[in-house]
Amino acid sequence: MNTVLEWYRNGGPVMNAILLVAVVGLAVFIERFYTIVIRSKINGRAFIERVIQLVRAGKIEDAIKLCAQSNAALPDMGLLILRSRSRDESDLQNVADAAALAVIPRLTRRLQYLPMLANVATLLGLLGTIFGLRAAFQSVSLAAAAERSERLASGIAIALNATGFGLLTAVPLSVAHAYLVSQAETIIEQIDEFSVRLINALIDRPDVRLGHR
Repeated sequence: MNTVLEWYRNGGPVMNAILLVAVVGLAVFIERFYTIVIRSKINGRAFIERVIQLVRAGKIEDAIKLCAQSNAALPDMGLLILRSRSRDESDLQNVADAAALAVIPRLTRRLQYLPMLANVATLLGLLGTIFGLRAAFQSVSLAAAAERSERLASGIAIALNATGFGLLTAVPLSVAHAYLVSQAETIIEQIDEFSVRLINALIDRPDVRLGHR
């Protein structure tokens, strides 16, 4: 622990800025992870098939109740379409488009912060290295000839701490962004498939009576 603290202190004031970036990035990741993976991740394939079966059987109210049981993005999409009480294809498509504008941004918002924070951490690390090297060369110029190589090596090692910390922050943030984007894209693909199949199921059942709740 003492070694880590010493390594951190030797990186200079820029280490505090990189640490702040890391904390903000962690907060964004936790919030997005909860929204995308925990709250919105369900067994999409089974859910879609169950809702489509209910709609084709004319059990619209049961399909609505099934969608209302979850706050995930996929059920929300189905709920908005089913509650439109329409069997006209153009009307249903308009409802689906409007529903997508309401549901999909909940999955993608703030994701762009992660790569931005990763870039900021990297640049801050490079900035810390520049300042560290400048200070190292200044100290060497004031040192005796016998001490210059030792002070230069020590100064360069300290200067590189900032770059190392910046990269240690940037790499996990980049990986976290890629992971969350892949999860969000999977859900969005399911939403697109669900909306198309649900509209077709509603249109293909002209005998279905869409009663009111």
